[in-house]
Amino acid sequence: MKKTALAYSNIALIKYWGKVDFTNRLPANNSISMNLSNLKTITTVEFQPQLKKDDVLIDGAKVDKEIIRVKKHLDRIRKINNTLLFAKVVSQNNFPKSTGLSSSASGFAALTLAATSGLNLNLSENKLSHLARLASGSACRSIPGGFVEWYQSTSRHDSFAKTIFPDSYWNIVDFVAVVGGQKKDISTSFAQRSAFSSPFLKVRLKNLPSKLKYLKLAIEEKNFPVFGEIIEAEALEMHAIIMTQARPLIYFLPETLALFRQVRMWRLEGLLVFFTLNTGHDVHLFCQEKDKDILNKKLTLLPFVKRIIINYPAGKAAIINKHLF
Repeated sequence: MKKTALAYSNIALIKYWGKVDFTNRLPANNSISMNLSNLKTITTVEFQPQLKKDDVLIDGAKVDKEIIRVKKHLDRIRKINNTLLFAKVVSQNNFPKSTGLSSSASGFAALTLAATSGLNLNLSENKLSHLARLASGSACRSIPGGFVEWYQSTSRHDSFAKTIFPDSYWNIVDFVAVVGGQKKDISTSFAQRSAFSSPFLKVRLKNLPSKLKYLKLAIEEKNFPVFGEIIEAEALEMHAIIMTQARPLIYFLPETLALFRQVRMWRLEGLLVFFTLNTGHDVHLFCQEKDKDILNKKLTLLPFVKRIIINYPAGKAAIINKHLF
């Protein structure tokens, strides 16, 4: 049966960095994220008896490294259903992949939902999130909708993501400022293998429970200044860990740093805007709805910003009727 799923990428507000189990992608800490309305992946999957192997096309191309990950995830799903059928998979992103915008999150969330639906597996949202996590940690957060918390656990069965506030709860705005077109040199999965070598990670993990508590309270109260202060400091803290681990990495480009400085300047001028980013060079800027037009105008005037993508909180991964083949 042919099934097509739509899933949204997410931006981690409280990050996770470091895994306690790489095989099962179990994070060292809880994280909180928000699904993004205009960073989308659409994936169509059909299991076909005549196929001799999986046929995978991503953004119009067949890239061996990406195809291997997709096939491995299809094997997990086939094992659940005890089937040997191969699948045709076509997937499209509407945003750059492998630049730190979490295309693997939306990609594997969409693949998980489309493939399990194509095999008539009626999995709960928790089980779908758990299954997506095995392919990409952040993908588990793109299964549920809105503001999402991913729960750390020492058991591979209990680490999944759940909605803590629906997408309609708070109408804040996320601007993605694309400042570079190149893909990052080192993947997040590989980089995390050195996380515990940073002298600062233990201190971070100790302080995270209170940070999680305060961010959830800021969202609940729709306290934007506190929300912004937490997410901006959190982004810099995660990258401080990345830059002080045994294999230190710097994901920032000069344009990334220039935008950080510009955001701080805008705040001094009275525009309430805060930045965050994942493990990449493109920057997320958060503002309130009333300031959206002002921020958009300011960003368009910056010569190093190549593209702007405006997002609101988005819903959960869903089956849609418009197939890609």
